[in-house]
Amino acid sequence: MDWRQLWEIASAPDNVPIVGLIPLLAFYIWLAWRQAHANDQLIAQLEGDPAMAKTHHRKTWPFQPGWQKEVHVWPFLLRVEFLAAIIVTIILMIWSITLNAPLEEPANPNLTMNPAKAPWYFLGLQEMLVYFDPWIAGVVMPTLIIIGLMVIPYIDTNPLGSGYYTWKQRKFAISAFLFGFIILWVAMIIIGTFIRGPGWQWFWPGQTWDHNRLIYEVNRDLPDVFGIASNWGKGIFGAIIMGGFYLGGGYAVHALFRRNNPKDYKRMSLLQYSIMMTFLLTMLGLPIKMLLRLLFHIKYVWITPWFNV
Repeated sequence: MDWRQLWEIASAPDNVPIVGLIPLLAFYIWLAWRQAHANDQLIAQLEGDPAMAKTHHRKTWPFQPGWQKEVHVWPFLLRVEFLAAIIVTIILMIWSITLNAPLEEPANPNLTMNPAKAPWYFLGLQEMLVYFDPWIAGVVMPTLIIIGLMVIPYIDTNPLGSGYYTWKQRKFAISAFLFGFIILWVAMIIIGTFIRGPGWQWFWPGQTWDHNRLIYEVNRDLPDVFGIASNWGKGIFGAIIMGGFYLGGGYAVHALFRRNNPKDYKRMSLLQYSIMMTFLLTMLGLPIKMLLRLLFHIKYVWITPWFNV
């Protein structure tokens, strides 16, 4: 195992943001969870003690003596923001002095980089190109992300948890966000940065990036596993599999959502609920497709003349 290779990757100037992202993400998740846990404990006390609720504020905005209740813009918040701007500026200046900018020679079409990687904030999309057609990974998926972010205020009908941290009152929203952000975005960036090596091959941390490495793996489409050879048969078979995934997966997710979030389920209209389930099942489909490719070497599930999934 050559751990020097991993250190060279982590210490590269253009990978420093990724290295810094990991501990910062863990810290702020812990910080938010800590405040959410404190609020949830107080909410539970307020629900069981009406007299306490009169002095510690209502349960939709938990507060107890000793907690900061208000944030004044002038001069307190402005002073904190000004100090933060100065500190960030100093960090960026030291960073720019101590680390060389990751600039290289002009592009040469006769000599391409191996591996050729996009900027770190696009590595998630580049990793998705392994599992989907280019127009799906590069056009459809980003479009669904943008549309999904736009419709959140219109399908999230839970009035609680607005303006304060809470897990008890926002379990589904927080779980869905963490799954989409950490699993489908941050994890993909980490894989593209530290795992994908020459030829975009999979190298575990500590493995040497061998440019002459050859992998003898046969990727097959799911219809080929069942002996389906005709194009029409593959299209129909894939449509059945995808329909079964959305129907079966939708029923399972529906049962879990209805059992764990009965109030949200009753508040949502049929249109809101259908949109939410469609986006949620599409999110779940990405890691499932990744596991099919990485573990079972299944390249495509649904094959048509126009697109492959």
